[in-house]
Amino acid sequence: MPEESPYDSIVLVSFGGPEKREDVLPFLENVLRGKNVPRERMLEVAEHYYHFDGESPINDHNRAFLKALRTELDGVGIDLPLYWGNRNWHPLLPDTLRQMTNDGKKRSLAFVTSAFGSYSGCRQYREDIARAREEVGGQAPQVDKLRNFFNHPGFINAMIDRVKTALAELPENARGDAKILFTAHSVPLSMAKTSPYVERLQEASRLVAEAVRHEHWELVWQSRSGPPQQPWLEPDICDRMRELHEAGDLDSLVVVPIGFLSDHMEVLFDLDTEARDLAAELGVEMVRAGTVGVHPQFVQGVRELIEERLNPNKERAVVGRMPACEDQCPADCCPKPVRPQARPAT
Repeated sequence: MPEESPYDSIVLVSFGGPEKREDVLPFLENVLRGKNVPRERMLEVAEHYYHFDGESPINDHNRAFLKALRTELDGVGIDLPLYWGNRNWHPLLPDTLRQMTNDGKKRSLAFVTSAFGSYSGCRQYREDIARAREEVGGQAPQVDKLRNFFNHPGFINAMIDRVKTALAELPENARGDAKILFTAHSVPLSMAKTSPYVERLQEASRLVAEAVRHEHWELVWQSRSGPPQQPWLEPDICDRMRELHEAGDLDSLVVVPIGFLSDHMEVLFDLDTEARDLAAELGVEMVRAGTVGVHPQFVQGVRELIEERLNPNKERAVVGRMPACEDQCPADCCPKPVRPQARPAT
């Protein structure tokens, strides 16, 4: 670590998730505050969490990731302390920044658990950080977000390994014709049109598919939550599975949740439950690839992202056709989407 590094800490910033049944509704109310999502839809999503007794795996993942990152940083002599704050559930980001302030921290690097640029995946996290600093007050540490890493070799190589492992679970004679469906969280078209979200997901999916030498792949979407009058990215993964099956083009399937770093509830329910049940109904053999999680190459990649900021002379690692993302997003990037107004009752 450079002797003159301006940073004195690292903070993991994540979405957060409930850890027991009593947490579910307060957590979802935090997630949906200010959004035009009907209450019945919130209660429907709550049932997804109750299916797993109210516990999301995301917090346990973050604990495991912090442990792995600590080991990785120690191995190269980066002794900056690690903190963790969430957008929607404990440990909440303002509480974390308050603790950092009490610990005397002045400037921190933030690793956000989202690889792709969009309002909800990037800009909103920067807004969360700014709001938390304002809540804590003038002594709160400055927090600089690490760049988006959709085309960093650590992320891509970890995904390649996950897909190779998934393909190997299929019978050998089924692998060549298997369909690979890369999935990510659907967003409103108004958000997609003002961000690089789709373009970057397509690029990351292409890099992985080409590395495993597989031509039969597509990018699809999942976990839509908006009102019916608002257009979102399509096709939904289950809709696409039905279309491919009806066309006689789906005997075996590998589902790759490339848009998620860990097994969120959307992965456990929307893929491991709904999509898997549909595959069984259609008579399709389905394997779900793992998320990058704490894959060693991914954890190493995060360490390299940190080293970039500690040492500006370090080369910025990137793969594929698109350049490395900038450290500082333009002021007008990924604006908050305009949400449709609820229709008056008639």
